[in-house]
Amino acid sequence: MKAILIDDEVLALSYLELQLLKMENFSLNIIGKFTKPYDALDIVEHAKVDIAFIDIELPEINGIELAERLLEYDPDLMVVFVTAYQEYAVDAFELNAIDYIVKPVRFDRLSKTMNRILSKSTARLDNPDPHQPLRMTMFKQVMIEEPQSPGQFTLMQWRTFRAQELFLYLLQHRGQLVRKSFIVDLLWSNTDVNKAYSQLYTTIYHIRKTLTAYGKRFQIKSANEGYLLELNHIILDVALWEDSMQTIDISEDNLELHLEKINSYTGEYLQEYDYWWAEAERHRLKQLWLNTALSVGSWYEDQQRFGDALTTYLQIHRLYLIEEKSSFALMKLYDKLNEPQKTIETYQELTTRLKEEYDILPGNDIQQWFKEWQEKQLPS
Repeated sequence: MKAILIDDEVLALSYLELQLLKMENFSLNIIGKFTKPYDALDIVEHAKVDIAFIDIELPEINGIELAERLLEYDPDLMVVFVTAYQEYAVDAFELNAIDYIVKPVRFDRLSKTMNRILSKSTARLDNPDPHQPLRMTMFKQVMIEEPQSPGQFTLMQWRTFRAQELFLYLLQHRGQLVRKSFIVDLLWSNTDVNKAYSQLYTTIYHIRKTLTAYGKRFQIKSANEGYLLELNHIILDVALWEDSMQTIDISEDNLELHLEKINSYTGEYLQEYDYWWAEAERHRLKQLWLNTALSVGSWYEDQQRFGDALTTYLQIHRLYLIEEKSSFALMKLYDKLNEPQKTIETYQELTTRLKEEYDILPGNDIQQWFKEWQEKQLPS
């Protein structure tokens, strides 16, 4: 295993190195000793390091903050804090450190730490990284197929609500670089800047730890002051659905394909999550579904299949009671079917709901059509 040691005191570094090298039962390669914390960041970013021994009282940056930054580059890095101060223990274990050793470092105490590290390394080897594709839902509620139980979906468990929101934001913008400064403004706008960035690094760490259960399928990469989420062997329902929504003229030959597109829309995008930033994407996908469903309903009408057209428009209406296009299509279809009472009820329901929700009336085209339709109903 490769290790780095970080302490602003040269004597402390040398003493810790000496203690570690005494341990004949462990194959440990100390590849770097640093008195300047930021030098350690560079090596972890560009080389594989298994263990970092970090003093908490460091110049320029607190040791716990440094650990957050290191774990941002490599969430599998095992961190051991070595310090003269007991009061940081809670913060250290909040960061999921392997251990917390108080100076002066005793050989027997360090041996316990190394045994703990060895146990964790063995556990990792016993859990091979599966590569089979996993399905994941973003319509309605975010769920993922369990790696060991194909076909069984479960909610992803997040340490905090912020971790969940940040992951979903990166997932929405998968394959795109999202700047750290933007994330801080999005999630921690009312927090001191330095503290906000610290919380960002900790949150990224917790996200990565959660994602380790899925192997290399989710990769959060740090680059150019931002993060980029890459997916491997993950099948997103929303991506699969949108890929199928290519504009193809409806015909008897491909009708089933269009019906499958309509019926596989099981709920709105991230419907169970009240994130304002998801609203634009939610609206875009909703309109894509609406346009497809309305096109199918219109095709049925052209084919004189009025019963199927009614079923399609009612399917839209049940999901979106105040959708003007589907209500208008329903009104005109009820007119064709000679059901004036249904026409009136549909118009009145739309008018009432628009008034209650938005304090507006139906569009001018709908009002004008209904007015002319009412005049036609009057006795000659």
